[in-house]
Amino acid sequence: MKNADPQDLMKTPRPIVGMAKDYPSGDLIQSHQHIRSQLLYASSGVMTVTTDDGIWVVPPFRAVWIPAVTEHQIKASGKLSMRTLYIDPSHCGGTPKHCCVVTVSPLLRELILHAVKMPASYSLDSPEERIMMVILDQIQDLDVKPLSLPIPKESRLKAIFIQLAKTPGDQRTLEEWGKQVGASRRTLTRLFHSELGMSFGRWRQQIRILESLRRLATDDPVITIATDLGYDSPSAFIFMFKKALGKTPGQYFSV
Repeated sequence: MKNADPQDLMKTPRPIVGMAKDYPSGDLIQSHQHIRSQLLYASSGVMTVTTDDGIWVVPPFRAVWIPAVTEHQIKASGKLSMRTLYIDPSHCGGTPKHCCVVTVSPLLRELILHAVKMPASYSLDSPEERIMMVILDQIQDLDVKPLSLPIPKESRLKAIFIQLAKTPGDQRTLEEWGKQVGASRRTLTRLFHSELGMSFGRWRQQIRILESLRRLATDDPVITIATDLGYDSPSAFIFMFKKALGKTPGQYFSV
């Protein structure tokens, strides 16, 4: 349904209902939650979904899975065409228990685009209901993609996160960060592995990948993105991007 009220959709006595909504670039949907799980699909533009635990960046041809009653906010990069499926949690067996970015197959994409045009109270035992049942089958085996960033809770790591979120091209070493936040390089190394499950270098690269996706969605030149993110050249940035995501920036947004 186009521009429906999500709260009304929550009450619809159907296992799955769809909604279509468009947002201008830079628009922010303030933190909220729903009693249903969500599959948010961006048919154009990029969504950044933020919870207390992390950040998920969702480019075109991908979606983000948000379990029921997960507090989250959404920011649009580029003109965002958001297509949402709200799913009764009792019909979500086998789906991820936490937020994640997933690949949308060509079949699922067409099903989503059709579902959001259907009335919320579609007739039971109808072609519309059968389409929704196929969607439920499709979401049982979602292909999770590495487009998330865990947000640290430890105070010293959180201070580093706040600074890098503002200036992801910051080139300071972990030893230099340690001098600012009052911890040794060894201590910070241990904290990154114990709390976030990754090294500082990998975590910082993930910040840069997600930032590059947001900026590519607004048609920023690759040379500008590369410079701002601390790379010596556009080719160095493209190499990193392809190594991390398997495609060049241009290929990634055209698949």
